[in-house]
Order: sequence, then structure tokens, then C-alpha cells
Amino acid sequence: MVRVMAVGVFDLLHAGHLHYVEQAKTLGDELVVVVAHDETVRKQKHEPVTNHELRRRMVEGLKPVDRALVGNPPSVPIFDILDVVKPDVIALGYDQKHSRDAIRAGLDANGWGHVKIIRVEGLSDDLDGTRKIISRILELWSGETGDLYEED
Repeated sequence: MVRVMAVGVFDLLHAGHLHYVEQAKTLGDELVVVVAHDETVRKQKHEPVTNHELRRRMVEGLKPVDRALVGNPPSVPIFDILDVVKPDVIALGYDQKHSRDAIRAGLDANGWGHVKIIRVEGLSDDLDGTRKIISRILELWSGETGDLYEED
């Protein structure tokens, strides 16, 4: 059995997230998704819109996902999650800024040299990211592209 691990924030679940987990699932038999801990999101990106437990529940509800868990906070070494998941493959999203070389070096240094790293393809949709969706909503809300709600 080949276990695939996918990682991400998964804030405001959207089609790009679904595409990512669908592609990740094709890389093996079991897909385990690690949802970023709220403290990690705050440290690396922004204030999460939804908390990590809700994001985990939403991701676990996606058909391709066999199991979802919340990642460790930033105070815990990043590679410690591998002892829990025990992946054979790590699937990176097309827009994740992780360096394959840095991940490979970390895997090798922590005894996980056998794990493959595969970057999946992106979705060819202009609203395939959380920030893109928020920007679009704000544009609509501000009236730049018309009213958000049309009256009958």
C-alpha cells in the first residue's frame, strides 16, 4: 500500500483544493492530508478565516481524502509529522512555495530518504486560490465590477 501525504492550509475550501487532493490521491492507495495548525498559518501567511479543526473536518469530508489531521504548531519540528503519517509520497500543490531540494534534504537528514516528492499540476481556473477568491469578492463588494446582489 502506498500512502500519500498532502499538506496545506485549506482555508475557504475551493475547487483548487479539491483538484489538489484528487491529484494527490492518484499517486497512491491512501491519502492523508495534514491541515496547517492555526499558529503555523499565522506565522507564515495570515490570520486563518476558519480554525484548524473546522478546516480539518472540511478536508476530511472530501471524497479523495482517507484521513485528515491537524499539523503540529511551529514549536514542533516540521518533520515530526512524518512519524505519525508514515508517507511513501509527499504531494506538493502547484502553488506551494516549498523547495523540493530543501524537503529532500530534510527527509534524508531525518531518515525518510525513501519518500518520493511529487508536485501536482494546477487547476486551470482563475479562481483556484483562497486569496484570489477573497480578492474577487472584495471587487464585487466594492462595486468595481457591478453590484454583488442584483435586485429583481
